Amino acid sequence: MKNEVVLSKILEIGELMLIAGGEVSRVEDTISRLCCAYEMTEAQVFSITTSIVVTVTTADGHVITQTRRIHTHDTDFTRLELLNELSRELCSNPQEEAYIQKKLDEICQVSEYSKWIYVFAYALISASFTVFFGGSFRDAAASAPIGVLLYFLVRFNRRINMNYIVSNLICSLLGGAAAVVLVKIGLGQNIDKIVIGNIMPLIPGLAFTNAIRDMINGDVMAGTGRLCESVLTAIALAVGFTVTLLVY
Repeated sequence: MKNEVVLSKILEIGELMLIAGGEVSRVEDTISRLCCAYEMTEAQVFSITTSIVVTVTTADGHVITQTRRIHTHDTDFTRLELLNELSRELCSNPQEEAYIQKKLDEICQVSEYSKWIYVFAYALISASFTVFFGGSFRDAAASAPIGVLLYFLVRFNRRINMNYIVSNLICSLLGGAAAVVLVKIGLGQNIDKIVIGNIMPLIPGLAFTNAIRDMINGDVMAGTGRLCESVLTAIALAVGFTVTLLVY
């Protein structure tokens, strides 16, 4: 197998790990170990949340550089775990391109939960946090369907590759508007409690945590970029819900 093809598959593994929610240090370490397993004498890996750059020196002295631009992000620990297992397998027993591609295709098809499980989770999280922050059970009953609405909005925005920050702004605007409507028709009582409950499924908690971990691990540039993205996302959520409350 040609070294260029090997490096392309290694980069694909790193790309999928980064998209699934893996921290930058884990991605860089995985790529470095895989390059070593495939007998590349030197590997220089640079990764941030939106890009991966790898330069390797092959056994015959050739220098190869490849890059990947990361356009989307998600949270999928099942996929991340499977990618980790694949990388460990390849480090101990390097395989050919066809085998790697087959495993990657299988991993990309894996879905831990069905769509309706996610619908139930969004409704439950929204309703539970509404009660947790002092809302009534009527507020929870209003918050649950808004949580379902937010799930389908998020799903649609990802399908059309909408910018993550803009997506959260739109979700918060429509979620806040739905809360106002439900309170006005008498289903909910306290609009602020309903809004708080609906914010929680959209909070970028994993991105913020990974940003701190990246900075602690010495990846200051990647951590700062991810932290800025998390803060901007939180601001977009706050602005969207605040606008609906001001109108109300």
